[in-house]
Amino acid sequence: MAESRNPQHKSPNFLSEADAIANELSHLRRTLHQNPELGNHLPQTQATVIEALNGLPLEVHRGKNVSSVVAVLEGGKPGPTVLLRGDMDALPVRENSGEEFSSTNGNMHACGHDLHTSGLVGAAKLLSAHQDELPGKVVFMFQPGEEGPGGAKPMLDEGLLEVTGERPVAAYGFHVAPGEPGTFAYRSGTVMAGAYNLSITVHGKGGHGSAPQSSLDPVPPLTEIASALQNAVTRQFSVFDPVVATITQLEAGTAAVNVIGDDARLGATVRAMSRESGDKFGVVVHRLAENIAAAHGCTAEVEFSTLYPPTVCNQAETEWAAEALRNALGEDSTREIPEPRMGSEDFSFVLEEIPGTFMFVGASYPGVDPMTQPMNHSAEVRFDDAVLPTQSAALATLAFERLNAA
Repeated sequence: MAESRNPQHKSPNFLSEADAIANELSHLRRTLHQNPELGNHLPQTQATVIEALNGLPLEVHRGKNVSSVVAVLEGGKPGPTVLLRGDMDALPVRENSGEEFSSTNGNMHACGHDLHTSGLVGAAKLLSAHQDELPGKVVFMFQPGEEGPGGAKPMLDEGLLEVTGERPVAAYGFHVAPGEPGTFAYRSGTVMAGAYNLSITVHGKGGHGSAPQSSLDPVPPLTEIASALQNAVTRQFSVFDPVVATITQLEAGTAAVNVIGDDARLGATVRAMSRESGDKFGVVVHRLAENIAAAHGCTAEVEFSTLYPPTVCNQAETEWAAEALRNALGEDSTREIPEPRMGSEDFSFVLEEIPGTFMFVGASYPGVDPMTQPMNHSAEVRFDDAVLPTQSAALATLAFERLNAA
């Protein structure tokens, strides 16, 4: 990381300024929470975000093929571009949190994206108030589809990284999680796993259950493949670059119980800590499935696809960001986590293109034990929107300080 080109610059007190708009951010968050939308089509959420940005000195772009919002703040001084991201979509979960502002449409912001969106709006407001002091540009990336089918890649394809005429020098994103309110957990290198979808269909020849020798039963080879996958992850992959393959679906036979079906299928979610291991698993699973099926006289059809690659944080940007937050929010505001998380995140596509980092923000209610409270994606999860001023101030701090350090 370069030393500050303006070591004498005065940093705004973003936390104090964020406290002044706390009620506004809370209202926005609760409005979004009560009206959750799914996937890449979020027309009401998109409209709410654009309305919240109204009046700010921003150049606002709507997505062409997805309900994204890209807002650009051009500073009063020349300089590079920094990107800040917040995702906007919800989950198909029927809410049971007990919040007075709970959703009633069968969907739920069970992963806290309503806070991410509101926090990014807050950062836009804070930085807009200091437009003249900014040496460069800030891109605010409001993204749909993080929970699937993926919104970051379509936004990249639509020119997100070229919207200011130059690629950003850094990109930052946060994700709320159970934890001490307002604290930031970070890690250099891989912080979240890559996610892959696996489907294997074994094709045999059906018959009567009383005479399996007259058929090619697809079930035995399928169950062997399932066992072989578990052995493969411990014998063909390093424990220091692990793969997790979890079989979540097994299907065979839809007729009477005494009928051997023609086909049997399994579905699995696969997680990998590196692109290399994820790609290698695809090769391994094809070899195992096809050869085991052949040994039984059957054939295997394998579908293996990348959902999101691993989320890899640039070491220099991550260490710099953690120090910047400590300077702005206090020494106890950050903590380094020793191990990556096996969940996945499509901000990974951005971090493959731009050096940056992705941090977790503690958002438990005061007095609630983060170790026992419901986790993200639970119908009962609750996050405290009192974290919003800290979240907004932290995003604004990273953008402001990084532009001054470029």
